[in-house]
Amino acid sequence: MSIGILGNKLGMAQFFDSKGHAVPATIIKAGPCFVTQIKNISTCGYSAIQVGYVEASINSKKLTKPLLGHFNKHNLLPYKFLQEYLVHDLTGFFLGQELNLSLFKVGEKVNISGLTIGKGNASNIKRNNFKRGPMSHGSKHHRLQGSLGAGTTPGRVFPGKKMPGRLGFEKRTLKNLEILDINLQENILFIKGNVPGKAGNLLNLTSTN
Repeated sequence: MSIGILGNKLGMAQFFDSKGHAVPATIIKAGPCFVTQIKNISTCGYSAIQVGYVEASINSKKLTKPLLGHFNKHNLLPYKFLQEYLVHDLTGFFLGQELNLSLFKVGEKVNISGLTIGKGNASNIKRNNFKRGPMSHGSKHHRLQGSLGAGTTPGRVFPGKKMPGRLGFEKRTLKNLEILDINLQENILFIKGNVPGKAGNLLNLTSTN
């Protein structure tokens, strides 16, 4: 696995390619991220790079004492978000190193992970595409889900049954998304198609290589 970068979704727009075709694109502000920890096989049992994204205030409630100690140990600034990437070769990495969009190039394929839009508690009709009952006056079944299972035997609801509950706000990964353009000065990335979540959503970008 190669090292990646964190970013925020800004929104969507049209991108015009070299042939003049309008392509739907997602605009992402990615990085800069900074190396906050280097894990090797001798100390942790595996090789990985931990990166931090978005500088945090020391008085932030999200920063616990163990986290502050983690940053102070290496004289690093505190960061709101941390992400770990498994790597095979640790050469070329050092604490405090800045990682930006120079890791990627135009035309490269990337995998993007993020949380989908949360829609709160939803019924079976909206969540699982159930059909509604008769809407006539005599019917007592309009939008209810109906029977949950047998009565005496087995006398319980089987696990995995489709029922009302939370809809959305799930981690989703879209693979092989093409990079249309990169703006290194503004840390802006144009991705072909859509990515999970709404504007402002935290995203994790990794190369497919």
